[in-house]
Amino acid sequence: MNKRRTILIADDDEDDRFLVKSALDDCQVSCAVKYVENGVEVMSYLEKGDGHGDSQHKPSLILLDLNMPKKDGREALKEIKNNPDLRSVPVIILTTSKAIEDINLCYGLGANGYIVKPNSFSELANTLKILTKFWLDVVTLPPM
Repeated sequence: MNKRRTILIADDDEDDRFLVKSALDDCQVSCAVKYVENGVEVMSYLEKGDGHGDSQHKPSLILLDLNMPKKDGREALKEIKNNPDLRSVPVIILTTSKAIEDINLCYGLGANGYIVKPNSFSELANTLKILTKFWLDVVTLPPM
């Protein structure tokens, strides 16, 4: 994997962020992983970077939770996919919501995938392994 690639993970739940981080560590994902806690921070990161010398504002992949404070994932997804400079970034919804309305809305807004968070750590690790392998190693993404 290209170490210059970045995964941006947006989730307000500290426990879920820890589980995702642990699962990505288990899959030995060898790219940068950045975490934000709400849709406002997602958009700020995409516009300005992380404020710590990260000049790459356009991640290779975004994992986006739906139910977050300030600006939820639905609003952030809509902004990302309506922005010509960002719309090519793959956005995968990773959420607890199984609601058909959310699934339909997210795909309608341009989500590249919708995953209901698995119930066990091993399922989460397996899901993230497949997901990162596909989006970072298999598909050809536009140059950043």
